[in-house]
Amino acid sequence: MEIRPRLVIATRNAHKTAEIRSMIGDRYEVLDVTAFPDLPPVPETGTTFLENARLKALAISREIGGIVLSDDSGLEVDALAGAPGVWSSSYGGEEGNHPRNNERLMREMSDKNQRTARFRCTMVLAEGGMELGNFDGSVEGAIIEERRGEGGFGYDPLFVPAGYDQTFSELGDEVKNQLSHRARALTKVVEWLESRG
Repeated sequence: MEIRPRLVIATRNAHKTAEIRSMIGDRYEVLDVTAFPDLPPVPETGTTFLENARLKALAISREIGGIVLSDDSGLEVDALAGAPGVWSSSYGGEEGNHPRNNERLMREMSDKNQRTARFRCTMVLAEGGMELGNFDGSVEGAIIEERRGEGGFGYDPLFVPAGYDQTFSELGDEVKNQLSHRARALTKVVEWLESRG
């Protein structure tokens, strides 16, 4: 029986793990940190996506064997000088409160003519406390004035990707996952892993 190398995703989000597992395929045994209940949480104290992804990957890879993959991602709005950026999930004042985050974004964009924005994701691979590589993915688009759509999460109801006239919420997971910043970063990760053999 073939022994597959282990790839540990630095997340407790089952949806994210499943998404990554489906893209990685069968070459790796894909786990996440829920398989290691004694691992302490890693504070995300960085001021960039790369800093936060690196903090998680290096800290966790020092504690467990195999390759660790971490990511950090968020929304960058040009008219707000790149905000909410690394603070995307707490922009409304409470971690993970998507309605409050959206309310603040709409309020701050209410008098802005420039609507361009992007979702960005940075991923870091590490092993034994050493960084193996980092990978970036982004999707350009625009922020609309009112929420549209019931699907997705986060800022999806306010973000229309370039080349489309529907929000990520309206487009649905299948289309979003083909276009997404995470999918684009992960494609580079997969290419790197395959080149490593």
